[in-house]
Amino acid sequence: MSNVTILWADDEIDLLRPHILFLEERGYHVLPVTSGRDALDTLAETTVEMVFLDEQMPGLSGIDTLKIIKEQWPQLPVVMITKSEEEHIMDDALGGKISDYLIKPVSPSQLLLTVKKHTERRRLQSEHSTMGYQQQFREIGMQLGDCRTTGDWEDMYRRLVYWDLELAGVDDDNIHDIFLSQRREANAQFGRFYEALYLDWIGGREEKPLMSHTVLAQRLMPMLTAGSQPSTFLIVIDNFRYDQWKFVQPAIERFLRVERDELYYTILPTTTQFARNAMFAGLMPSEIERKYPQYWVNEDETGYKNQYEDQLLEENLRRHGLNIKHSYNKVLNAQYGRRLVERVDELMRNPLNVIIYNFVDMLSHASTDSDVVRQLADSDRAYRSLTLSWLEHSPLIELLKALSERNTRVIITTDHGSTRVEHPVRVRGDRDVSVNLRYKQGRLLDYTAKEVFEVKDPSQLFLPRRHVTSPYIFARAGDFFAYPNNYNEYVKLYTGTFQHGGISMEETLVPWVTLVPKEQ
Repeated sequence: MSNVTILWADDEIDLLRPHILFLEERGYHVLPVTSGRDALDTLAETTVEMVFLDEQMPGLSGIDTLKIIKEQWPQLPVVMITKSEEEHIMDDALGGKISDYLIKPVSPSQLLLTVKKHTERRRLQSEHSTMGYQQQFREIGMQLGDCRTTGDWEDMYRRLVYWDLELAGVDDDNIHDIFLSQRREANAQFGRFYEALYLDWIGGREEKPLMSHTVLAQRLMPMLTAGSQPSTFLIVIDNFRYDQWKFVQPAIERFLRVERDELYYTILPTTTQFARNAMFAGLMPSEIERKYPQYWVNEDETGYKNQYEDQLLEENLRRHGLNIKHSYNKVLNAQYGRRLVERVDELMRNPLNVIIYNFVDMLSHASTDSDVVRQLADSDRAYRSLTLSWLEHSPLIELLKALSERNTRVIITTDHGSTRVEHPVRVRGDRDVSVNLRYKQGRLLDYTAKEVFEVKDPSQLFLPRRHVTSPYIFARAGDFFAYPNNYNEYVKLYTGTFQHGGISMEETLVPWVTLVPKEQ
């Protein structure tokens, strides 16, 4: 039996007795009243799950009753029932935030469908999602065994992200545990694939996928010519995962249409210093250090490690014969972001505008540094929700809205993603060892080789060599590096936080999305 209570307000409620009996026979409890005032009095005394509201009632009309209901009980679903199909009535009702409307005469089946849609939607969606994933669980497992190319892994990651989002509203802990177990297995297999081919990709011994140091040349620059129109906006959201993109996509699609939705592979380490410099320069880090030493800052040197991105981008454009005017802006606070929105017409004169947004990266670091943020972002689902909340109240959404009204093209991408770490891996080193939790580089590193991806010669990775004997090691999937000193305290501090630098689908398979105004 259902425990759903429905309030039904209609001045001809006696004529609706057969419909009420129909609902009650199916387990619903219906409270019939004959006026808007009686409806409000009942709501003040009784908890109900939804309201059927007649639009044409004497005294307090349905529209006026709706306004009061929404002021006092804004989340309560209200279904307007009307004899009229006049557009202005529907506009008034929709403006009053009704959940649905029905045109008289209504049939019992219409009523039942409406009740289920608004009172049992979560349960039905949960059951549907659970059943769908259970049916595809075996198929995904078989597909995992057949992932042999970069395209295979892109398809697999898209599929896992789809189910991650689809199952987010399911309350069954068992199905979540099953999914997380399958995703861990996928990440383990992806790690083996990535480790086996990465050195060949960057060394030119194997055809490489779209990567950090090639993505601008292969995707952005073909769009650009001297004096090209429309103006292109390259928006780089630092540390922005593909699942976060798919979660915020509906909010962005209110203004812009997705023309192309792709993934590309980041280089190692999956951090801003290496991956974003490589993206803007169109070169691997050791090549930047050799070709433009004035623009490269090593880890052990003082100074901001990404302070020359604009110069590296300009050199990259010039090498490709694109002597075009471009702008570069890095948004570190809301005030600066709003000033950019005010300058949008000025920016439109440039063939290319690059804008960096650092909020998501700041959120990732805050999950380590702040107990409050850690509690707010205690899961992938919560992490995505915080990203959406930021976007909806940020200058970025204002900018996207402004761009949607102009002749422009927008690319949303990132430099790397992050992963939620859960398993400590012991490592020792001297004071010169890099501090990142997902990769280490330095002399006298002591670790268990089978627990890490180990590259003893940095030149193989096209990374700067700090010392003659300074290997790089990278953490896999949900691992993070912990020192034996104060081990338990270290583990407690970092377990459950979002980190980047190592090898996981979440860090290395990142979005490259092209959008255009809807009328294009």
